[in-house]
Amino acid sequence: MTELNGSPGERIAAEHAPPPHDSDEERLRQLGYTQVLARRMTAFSNFAVSFTIISVLSGCLTLYGFGMNTGGPAMLIWGWVGVGLMTLIVGLAMAEVCSAYPTSAGLYFWAHRLAPPRTAAAWAWFTGWFNVLGQIAVTAGVDFGAASFLGAYLNLQFGFTVTAPRTIGLFAVILLLHGLLNTFGVRIVAILNDVSVWWHVLGVAVIVGALTLAPAKHQSASFVFTHFVNNTGWHSSLYVGLLSLLVAQYTFTGYDASAHMTEETKDASVAGPRGIVRSIWLSWIAGLVLLLGFTFAIQSWDGTLNTRTGVPPAQILLDAVGATGGKLLLLVAIGAMLFCGMSSVTANSRMIYAFSRDGALPYSRVWQRINPRTRTPTNAVWLAALGALVLGLPYLINSTAYGAVTSIATIGQYIAYVIPIYLRLRQGDRFDRGPWHLGRWSRPIGVVSVAWVTLITLLFMLPQSSPVTAETFNYAVIAVLAVLGFAATWWLLSARGWFLKDPRPTDAI
Repeated sequence: MTELNGSPGERIAAEHAPPPHDSDEERLRQLGYTQVLARRMTAFSNFAVSFTIISVLSGCLTLYGFGMNTGGPAMLIWGWVGVGLMTLIVGLAMAEVCSAYPTSAGLYFWAHRLAPPRTAAAWAWFTGWFNVLGQIAVTAGVDFGAASFLGAYLNLQFGFTVTAPRTIGLFAVILLLHGLLNTFGVRIVAILNDVSVWWHVLGVAVIVGALTLAPAKHQSASFVFTHFVNNTGWHSSLYVGLLSLLVAQYTFTGYDASAHMTEETKDASVAGPRGIVRSIWLSWIAGLVLLLGFTFAIQSWDGTLNTRTGVPPAQILLDAVGATGGKLLLLVAIGAMLFCGMSSVTANSRMIYAFSRDGALPYSRVWQRINPRTRTPTNAVWLAALGALVLGLPYLINSTAYGAVTSIATIGQYIAYVIPIYLRLRQGDRFDRGPWHLGRWSRPIGVVSVAWVTLITLLFMLPQSSPVTAETFNYAVIAVLAVLGFAATWWLLSARGWFLKDPRPTDAI
């Protein structure tokens, strides 16, 4: 048996020596596309994009307050452990398919190749639309979280009064910054993606080190590992515990970025799947260390939960290391969130570009255009940013909107993740493996992946607070059904006649 060296996931390896694979450009040509994007990325850079988008300093911290009310310390820790394991399983199944089809189209292209010929285009169409929804929601969630933390810092440092309109304003400025970077600073973005890996690793180490050494006291192990909190209004501890899994599952999104960047990555059929798996297991470890550091360092539970900044992790830092040190460490976390949002816009734009290349978005001719100077899809960058802004605007009328955005991101992404995994299961031994594959473990890993995603998809559309009112309603289900309804209507009226059929339309409206 030939093993792929590296992460624990990669050592599951293939049972047989992997076949020699063609050059990146030749393999892309075999898949039906011509090399257009600049292929500059190394394997490390490919991994760096997914690792940055997962961003434990973003996902774990922005939803930490949600976790405090929904399950408390026990579910923050054990939920992370369990969800991390299940995500690694899903990632392994995705990585195997990525190796066979290394193209920026990613998930929807995989679905098209794996589905029965008669229904292949339909499977691809709906996979692509869920992927677009999830990616835009991830960008919205990350940059909105960064805006919330930045507002808290400005409040602490300059007395900036945080209101919903001001938070949305900061959100818009951050999206504008990320759009500009991805438009005019393409090479800078590539460098920053690599820097981001070390920022996250060292940032976690510095923050956890400070939270370990500075406080005069820490919480007990029994508090951290067994204390359960339910401030949701629901009476079922099981239901609340399941809802709390959103903290970890939302954090573990966006690693399909490694697949969307394969047309810009060298040795893509190996580097892409490795990027997916490595980003997950390294984030799993780093996130656990981070959550333990913050939870042990809580000085006052009530004071943290009711902090005037509205950002519980910021209060933990202030209480544990003092005002000056706390604000400096808060800047480290904000920097990580900004890195994460930048990479999310990058990956999102590549998905939009690829989907538009196949005519699947309104005004596809606009979104698929490549900037001749940078050889990147500039128009798609701005659609990604604008879509994220629109998704965050309900916060102006609904203070619980951020929870819905994270649910939308998780649901949209994981439905898109699981469809090609399910179709690959149906293919069985007919699946034409790439050089990175799972051998005999492929089927059990695929079955567990499908079961897990089915569970979380249903779970995260359910109400998060009781009683259910206009203020607490989880509008994730509305967003998901709206996109599904739009995609289904367009499919029935038009797209089924031309989508993924040559010649591909480029001006679908």
